[in-house]
Amino acid sequence: MAIQPVLRLGNPKLREVAEKYPVSEIGDTNFFALLEDLKDTLQHQGGIGLAATQIGVSQRVAIIDIPGGPTRYGDLDTMPLTVFVNPEIEILDPEVAGYWEGCLSVPGLRGYVERPQHIMVRYLDETATPQALELTGFPATVFQHEFDHLDGRLYIDHIIDNSLLSFEEEFEQFIAPGLQAPQE
Repeated sequence: MAIQPVLRLGNPKLREVAEKYPVSEIGDTNFFALLEDLKDTLQHQGGIGLAATQIGVSQRVAIIDIPGGPTRYGDLDTMPLTVFVNPEIEILDPEVAGYWEGCLSVPGLRGYVERPQHIMVRYLDETATPQALELTGFPATVFQHEFDHLDGRLYIDHIIDNSLLSFEEEFEQFIAPGLQAPQE
């Protein structure tokens, strides 16, 4: 449909708790228009995930598309673009690991966030079929990051030590060279 502007830190809509998407409306014209907007916007921005709240739609819908291959987070498995409606996260193991996160709604910054690394996600897909997905490592972090948006939270809310927040240019110059990909 169309590339939508991504709301940025400071916009009060990013802090709203999104409403559950009506199951009876999954698959209708408005639903598929929202998905097209999310896909077009994500592709244009070059991210790996986008929540409806980030484009001003206060509904519990998000998409995630992990290209896979070698990254600074290690060698990742590909996750093709997947739609998540009304997702819920269950923490299976509270042990945490940290990653330097970035966000389309907080452009130009990276921050070190620790999150649980073993979760179960339950959600409805784009056909309203219930699904479950068990995730570990960096993908578990990605999902928690994206679904936080649906609860009005941003990754910066999870930063424990503010000295671990950096502009992207300084991150690339001073921090990234010293990082090693985590061992799984």
